[in-house]
Amino acid sequence: MSGQSLPSKPLLGQMMERPLLVSTLLEHAETTHATSEIVSRRCEGDIHRYTIKDAASRARKLANLLSRFGVQQGDRVATLAWNGYRHWELYYGVSGFGAVLHTINPRLFAEQLVYIVNHAEDRFIFVDLTFVPLLESIKDQISRVEGFVILCDEDKMPETSLPNALCYETLLANEPDDFVWPEFDERSAASMCYTSGTTGNPKGVLYSHRSTVIHAMASIGEEALGLASTSCFLPVVPMFHVNAWGTPYSAAITGAKQVFPGPGMDGASLWELIDAEQVDLLLGVPTVWLMLLNHMDSIGKKLESVQNVVVGGSAAPLSMIRDFQEKHDAFLIHAWGMTEMSPIGTVNAHSIHMESMPLEERYRLQAKQGRPVYGVEMKIVDDDNRELPRDGEARGRLLVRGPWIISGYYNNDDRSSFIDGWFDTGDVATIDENNYLTIVDRSKDVIKSGGEWISSIDLENAAVGHPELSECCVIAARHEKWSERPVLLATRQEGSQISEADVLRYLEDKVAKWWLPDAIVFVESLPHTATGKLLKVDLRKTYENYLLEKA
Repeated sequence: MSGQSLPSKPLLGQMMERPLLVSTLLEHAETTHATSEIVSRRCEGDIHRYTIKDAASRARKLANLLSRFGVQQGDRVATLAWNGYRHWELYYGVSGFGAVLHTINPRLFAEQLVYIVNHAEDRFIFVDLTFVPLLESIKDQISRVEGFVILCDEDKMPETSLPNALCYETLLANEPDDFVWPEFDERSAASMCYTSGTTGNPKGVLYSHRSTVIHAMASIGEEALGLASTSCFLPVVPMFHVNAWGTPYSAAITGAKQVFPGPGMDGASLWELIDAEQVDLLLGVPTVWLMLLNHMDSIGKKLESVQNVVVGGSAAPLSMIRDFQEKHDAFLIHAWGMTEMSPIGTVNAHSIHMESMPLEERYRLQAKQGRPVYGVEMKIVDDDNRELPRDGEARGRLLVRGPWIISGYYNNDDRSSFIDGWFDTGDVATIDENNYLTIVDRSKDVIKSGGEWISSIDLENAAVGHPELSECCVIAARHEKWSERPVLLATRQEGSQISEADVLRYLEDKVAKWWLPDAIVFVESLPHTATGKLLKVDLRKTYENYLLEKA
């Protein structure tokens, strides 16, 4: 019997079509979670606190201000600011108005900042006090910017050479708080963020209202970040990079209490906020959590309120997973994603089958980047774009697709990363039979020794577990026999006299023998990208012939 053929015209459901807009998140938050708190450390040094209802009122004032400035739908309005309540208002006031929020990463090089401000054609820049000198240093190269709004009170307004510099609080005080958020196509651009541009100019990623709202809904569940109305979270991941992993939007859905660290990223400042506000969820990169762990060791205290620590940006070493669990009863959650992915792709959330695992086995599972949240599809492929098996062994280029994943770069014709409707992440990975992702390396960083792959990430994470090493970086160096061999660059803890032989002995039972680095070079410091990742471009150039010259 032949299968039933589908009708030529589908029967459509009879559901209302309401646009998914950023403003709807704020309206929901104001009516449902009006008393939820937003606590911020300001650039001025003090602690500010108010409610979501207060924030919504000020966001409407901001929308009226933009209207008075002559901003139109689709115009780019930039921010150069820390994580704080004023930045949160801009997230909603700018996008809700219909303009595009362009969050600028202040850690980029000056020439990159100039490029992205001009490339985005930003009309106005809203800037924290900290970054006023940075803009002053490039003001002549971004002359198309019409004005600068400094995020401070009138009495803190600095003397500045920035043209048309205005005070945020003074401007807001003169605006009414009645504003009706407009409705428009949910596919309209809501915000934009540029990649860190380790090679060539940074590339613009343009998020839509639709993608932003769907990403926020997907990220709040227990299989993702686990945000709820009972949560109190501290996002150290910056609002100027990938929208703080979308948490300002997630918080509007759930009413979770938000604690913003401002410029206070050191261990002591973070601990002060965690303790005072009883934070239960932390989100940030490994370098930040290393500072926090070291500070807690130095004062001999425990992170009593913290239940979960989300780590992204780069892989957390096993030693960090172990320290959070055994010293602080905190579960470390690996997450992985990219600017091009809004950014969440996979999350290694606590699962039921972890309960029965021996602790060391669970730690090894936690070291994986996790499973995709619903909405993200992923696969690994070989050099001919043929899909490889999900067996935890096969390694290939990681491709992804989904409703919050980029389909093209802003005002850029480069299509090299887009393959038959999939985005090539540039990562080399494995996927196991339970759909757990493990990032093995960046495709440009993997070491191919005698035809076999060595993961620089795994080797780095093994080495940094040594208590006398503070940071490690592995690069591929040319080798006469094996084509490439690993060289380990390491920074010592203060006062340490650890030797190359000591490190090799430490690594002997932690990695395969043929993975052991051919040389260990101790350095004073290692370079990082604007987002805190190891910057290997110049290191590869410096050390690519190190073993040949040493021979």
